[in-house]
Formats: sequence, structure tokens, C-alpha cells
Amino acid sequence: MHTVQYQRGAIDAGGCVSQAWELVKRNFGLYIGAGLVVTILISCIPFVNFLLIGPMMGGFAYIVLRDLRDEPVDFGMLFKGFEKFLPLMVLGLIQAIPGIIFQILQFVVDLSSLAGKSMTGETNSYQSPPPDLSALQTGAIAGVIIIFVGYFIFQMIWNAALVFAIPLVIERDVSIGEAITLSFGAVFNNLGGLTVLVIINALVGILGFLACLVGIFVAIPVTFAAYVIAYRYVFPNFEPSRVNTAPPPPDTYGNFGQGM
Repeated sequence: MHTVQYQRGAIDAGGCVSQAWELVKRNFGLYIGAGLVVTILISCIPFVNFLLIGPMMGGFAYIVLRDLRDEPVDFGMLFKGFEKFLPLMVLGLIQAIPGIIFQILQFVVDLSSLAGKSMTGETNSYQSPPPDLSALQTGAIAGVIIIFVGYFIFQMIWNAALVFAIPLVIERDVSIGEAITLSFGAVFNNLGGLTVLVIINALVGILGFLACLVGIFVAIPVTFAAYVIAYRYVFPNFEPSRVNTAPPPPDTYGNFGQGM
């Protein structure tokens, strides 16, 4: 049984982004197309998108890992993650827990707001104007800002802690529990390098957004690939056993037999 081990303090954040850019440059059309498809499928279909996060990101990781080994890659490999749909879907759902909570809360708030407007419209002609609620509104806005910042921090930490789980399943074929455990351990033993990588990737995304919005189509695959390359730093190159199990040629033991 092969034991999966990770390296400590192994992430070179600048090297991850630099290598990611080199990969994107040499297969520009492939990575731009793959990044665009992944982004659309995991962002534009409410609730259903959560089922696709794991398989789609698994397929993208599969392309990057093969490309790092200078093996042939093509667009069809983006859907390689569907061969391990169940474990990758579950990991994607776990990783998306903050987003799921946010969408549910947003749905509840929208319903409450709609109900409140309906009741206000019905009773407006029978009630006197409401008192000044400026102080209450200010407090509510401050509370919303605090909740949003707290949610954003939680989402960043949660996603970072599970960043290696999907590549582990797609490459090492480990169980869901083992992938989560290994990812948590690897992340917290490479916290400094991963933190710097998150910051650099955020800057890459901002620069891409500022570049007339066109640059974002380049920034997306670069940031995706950078996290997969960080995985490769932490979990060194995995090569399946290539021990030659074929029988030796017939003449290998010929002389030995004749000597007997």
C-alpha cells in the first residue's frame, strides 16, 4: 500500500504563479477555454453548480498535472473528473459549504424583504409615517458589514484548508476522508507559502479584472493552475508503479539450463 506523504514548508508562491503562467502560455487556447467552461459551470447555475465544482476542478487539475509532466493534454480531459464523480462531487459540496450557506441566507433575506414590502404596501394607507429609523438602519448596515467580512474570512480559510483534496482524489485515488485529512495537514504545515499564494492570486485576479475585463479570462486559469502546482510542491511527483512484470525473454535462463 502506497502511503501518501506531504512536504512541509514546500510552497514557493512566486514559483507557483510563474509556472502557471508558463503552462497557460504554451497551451493558451486550451487553458483559456477550460477556465471559461469551469467558471461558467460552477458559477452560473444556482445550487446545481455545487454538484459540478468537484468534478470540473478535478478535470482541470488532471490537465495541469499531466502538462507538468510534459504529457499530451487536450480539452476533453477537462471532463476526466466525471470518472470519479461521486467522491469529487462530495468534496466539492464540502468545499462549497460557505457558498451554500450564503445562497440559502440570501434566499431567506429576499423572501423576507418581499414579504415585508407586501405587508407595508397593504397597510401603508392606514398607518401614520414611521418614526426616524436612521440609527437603526446604521446599526443594521454595520452588522451586515461585520457578517460579510466574517463570512469572507471563513470562506477563505475553509477553501484554503481543502485546496489539495480534489487533486489528491484525481491523482492518488484516496478516499474522501483521507483526502480531507491530508489536505488539512498539508495546508497547516505550509501555511506561510499558501497564504502568500492566496494574496498573489488575489492580486492577479484584480489585475485581470482591471485589464478591461479581458484579462480576467487569463487570470482565471493562471490562478487555478497555481494552486495545482502548489499541490505538486507539497505532494511530490507521483508515478504509478512501473515495475516490469512481464516475463523475461526465453533465452534469459537458456544458458543456465544448459549448464545444469
